[in-house]
Amino acid sequence: MRINIYYGGRGNLDDPTLYALKKIEKVLADDFKVEVHRYNIYEQKNQISTLPQTLKNVDGIILATTVEWLGIGGYMTQFLDACWLYGDKEKFESIYMQPVVMSTTYGEREGVLELKKAWEILGGIPCDGLCGYVEDMSSFENSREYSHIIEKMTENMFRTISHKMKGLPTSNQAVSRTVARPQQLNLTPEEGEQLSEYVSDDIFVKQQREDVMELASIYSKQMGDEFSDEADEYVNDFVNHFHPQGVDVNYSLIIEGREKPLFIGVHGDVIDCHFGEEEDINFTGKLPARVLDQIVSGRKTFQGAFSLSHMTARGELSSLSLLDKLFVFDA
Repeated sequence: MRINIYYGGRGNLDDPTLYALKKIEKVLADDFKVEVHRYNIYEQKNQISTLPQTLKNVDGIILATTVEWLGIGGYMTQFLDACWLYGDKEKFESIYMQPVVMSTTYGEREGVLELKKAWEILGGIPCDGLCGYVEDMSSFENSREYSHIIEKMTENMFRTISHKMKGLPTSNQAVSRTVARPQQLNLTPEEGEQLSEYVSDDIFVKQQREDVMELASIYSKQMGDEFSDEADEYVNDFVNHFHPQGVDVNYSLIIEGREKPLFIGVHGDVIDCHFGEEEDINFTGKLPARVLDQIVSGRKTFQGAFSLSHMTARGELSSLSLLDKLFVFDA
C-alpha cells in the first residue's frame, strides 16, 4: 500500500500539524508497513502545478494543513486547483483521502469539511478527518491521550483503504457532474502532465501571456466595429423577444470571447439588458457565442444547451427554466 501526504502549512517548527504528521507516518510505516511519501508544498511552491502527477499509483492520500487565521491556506488551495485543472480525475475515483487540520486560532472543523468537499468534487473518496485546536504546543506533544487519538484515527484510515470501504453518494459528487461541470480540454493524461509542466515554467508562461496580449490587441483593432455591432444585436434580440412573467430576476451570461458579461435584469414587465458587471445576480451562465447565436435564432433553448453541456451554469435551476419562458425565440 502506498500513501502520499501533502502538507500545506508554512513549515514552522511550532506547527501542531507537523507533530500529528510525524505520529501518522510512524504508525503507517512501522505498524502497517505502508510506503509513505510526504510532499511539503511550501518547498515546491514554484512547481505546484506538477504535483498532481505524484498521485499516480497511490491507494490513499492525506491532505494536511494548519488554520493560522482563516481557511486552509494558500498552498493547499493552489494544490487543489492544480488537481482540478491538470489531474487525472479517473485516477482520483479510486483514491481515499484523509484530511488533517490543526488550528491555532479557529476553524479546524470547517477546514476538514472544505477538504472533504473539494476531494468529493474532484471525484475521490474522503475518509473521516482528524482535527483539533492547539493552544499550548508543549502540552499537546506530551499528552498520551492526544497521541492515542492520532494513532487510532490512522488505524481507521488504514482499515478503510485496505478494505476498500465505500460511502453513500453525495450532492458534491452530483454537482461535479452537472452544474459545476468545467469546460473540458479533452486531454490525455500524458498531455495533461505536459501542460502542467509548461504552466510551472515561469519563463514560458510569461512569454505566452505577452503573445496573447499582442494578438488580442491586433484582433481588437481589426474587429472593433464588428464586435460592437454584434453586442448591440444580442441586446436587441433579448429586448425584442421579452415575454413578461411577473417575476424579478437578474441574469448574467458570460459569452466566451466577450470582455464583459451580458446582464439581463427583469423586473415585472420591465427589462434592463446591457453588457457589464452587476450585483445581485440570481443565475449565471457561461456559453460560447455560437451557442448563443443558435438560441437567439430559435434553433436551441437555454435548457437544451445546458443538458448537452454546451452551457455551464451557477445558481437556481428554476431560473434556468424561467429563462426560456421570458425569452421566446422563434425559428
